[in-house]
Amino acid sequence: MLESVERAVASLGIACERIQCDPALADTEAFCASYGIPRDHAANAILVASKSEPKQYAVCLVLATTKIDVNHAVSRLLGVKRLSFANAEETKAVTGQMIGGVTVFALPSTIPLYIDSRVMSAEWVVVGGGDRSTKLKLSPQELLKIPSASAVDIAVPR
Repeated sequence: MLESVERAVASLGIACERIQCDPALADTEAFCASYGIPRDHAANAILVASKSEPKQYAVCLVLATTKIDVNHAVSRLLGVKRLSFANAEETKAVTGQMIGGVTVFALPSTIPLYIDSRVMSAEWVVVGGGDRSTKLKLSPQELLKIPSASAVDIAVPR
């Protein structure tokens, strides 16, 4: 786990279980299949970026069984008409984290965190740990300790 993520988790008093994983199995489908995690308990943190300057960003946390409603829900929340998913290089530059390990912890304070309401209704979820070899299992209620977090409807079923 990245040191910055470890500090953020500790400073927020987040109760979680650390799960070590093979970095080659960090992507959601492979992780769930290899570690027996149901897809409706795997939550993906995805960086969304405006297409126009000045760039605006948001991190969206959604279950693996859903997809982000970027063009409607997130666009409305950010007040931006054109959004896209940030590529791997932009994600690394903005969050300091690699795709397959992006977490909701230790994000820049200027980036809002939108947590889909379906995530909040799960008994527990697994989120990235900031790198491709760590995941964190926690109660979704713990996510609301993050100052930039809000629970909203931002996803639709796959």
